[in-house]
Formats: sequence, structure tokens, C-alpha cells
Amino acid sequence: MESMDNNQPMQMRPSRVLKKLRAGQPVTCVKTNLADARLAEIAGIVGFDCLWTCMEHIPNDWSVIEKQIWAAKVHDMDVVVRVARGSYSDYIRPLEMDASGIMIPHIMSAEDAKNVVRMTRFGPVGRRPIDGGNADGAFCQIDLQEYIRQANEQRFIILQIEDPEPMEELDAIAAVEGYDMLLFGPGDFSHGIGVPGQMDDPRIVEARHRIVEVAAAHGKFAGTVGGVEAVGELLGMGYQFINIGADVISLATHWAELISQFREQAAVE
Repeated sequence: MESMDNNQPMQMRPSRVLKKLRAGQPVTCVKTNLADARLAEIAGIVGFDCLWTCMEHIPNDWSVIEKQIWAAKVHDMDVVVRVARGSYSDYIRPLEMDASGIMIPHIMSAEDAKNVVRMTRFGPVGRRPIDGGNADGAFCQIDLQEYIRQANEQRFIILQIEDPEPMEELDAIAAVEGYDMLLFGPGDFSHGIGVPGQMDDPRIVEARHRIVEVAAAHGKFAGTVGGVEAVGELLGMGYQFINIGADVISLATHWAELISQFREQAAVE
């Protein structure tokens, strides 16, 4: 961020995710469930482009999210907050904390998508309420007109498609102006079609392909989740944003391996 001591106008921190996506480069993301800013710092140190933190399923409060954003910004790593479905305040608060993006779960229709854009984008795109006195507006140090312009340009909105119902309206959803990415959530999708966890079901494979195709047709980015072993396949499909892990999985897997090795070497049953 430029300093006002250099007679340069204050600028919003540019989004690392958007910079890479707009340049045609893939983006790495990792999810955190735990309430520790040091996890965010570790993710930034090792080189992730984006940290996905969650207000939908995880009992973290706003102070936790704020600290994770602070830790991420030290290493120029973006934070995307999956919000809880609710009022416009639930959607814009992470942006005002200076999260680089928000993810709205369970988008069910084009009208739903339009309403999200209306609440989260400034005019002329939407009707997001204006403050500017928080971290994203550099506490009123960014000119108001510049704040509005930069917020619309440097902050991203992800619509999560994770149910079978919106697939019938997917083309209309993708055509909505003002958001940046469709993200396919295969877990809830598998649950919605009655085969929880069966990721090789043909309906899931078809949905994964269709979301990429429809997003590209409307000039939007496509994101999803997948293990590192699937990265090549997902990039080949056209996905540009891939979440490749989660702190709780990594920690539990590593600790289980440690205790297994200990028991083996100590001959403990």
C-alpha cells in the first residue's frame, strides 16, 4: 500500500487472487476451521494465494476472522470468508474487515444471485451500503469515489453452487452481472442427490464439467475443491481456483500417522 508521505493517494490493497485469475494463472487456496491467526500466518508463509475461512459452519466469531485477515495480509495472502446466509450486514462485514472476497453458500436461483450482488457491490452495480471508516477504506483515508471504484474492482464475490436445484437455472445464474466466480461444492451436491460422499457419481461429474463451461461462457471464473492429486485434472477442465486442503484434515492425518508410528516402534497395542 502506498504511503501518503509520498504524496500518493491511499489505495486499497489489491487482490492477489484477482490479479492471478485475470492473468490466466491458477490460484491455490486452503481452508481453515480453527480459530487461530497463526494458522493463517503459516498458510501465508508457505505460499498459499488464499485462505478460506468460514462463518457458515464454524463457531468462530468476528474477532477471530479479523485476526486471520490481519495475519494473512502480512504475507500478501487473500482471505475469502464463506458467510452465513443472512442480511446484508452478514455479507459486507468481512469486506469491511478487509477480506479480499466473500463466498455465499447455497445459491439457489438467478434471483438469489442478483440479490447477493445488490447487497455486496457498490453502485452502479449494486446498492451496498457505504461506510469507508473501516479497514477496507483505510479508515476514511481513501477518497470516497476511489473507495467505491476500488472495492468493486479489487474485491471478489463467489457464488457457491452446491445443490442440484440451481442446475436448472445455472445459465441464468452465471449470466448475472457483478460477481466473479462460481464455485462447485461437491459434498453438499452429493448429499442433495442422495449419494453423500460418492464423488464418482456421474451426476457429480456432469455438474463439475457444466459449471466450468457455463462460467466460461459468461466470462466468470470457476472454482472448486479437490486434493492435490486431482489438480491436473481440474485445471484441465478449466477450473482456475482450487482449494486443496484444510487445517483440520492435515493436522488430524499427521497426528494419526505420528501415533501410529509411535505405537509400532514402541510395540504398543
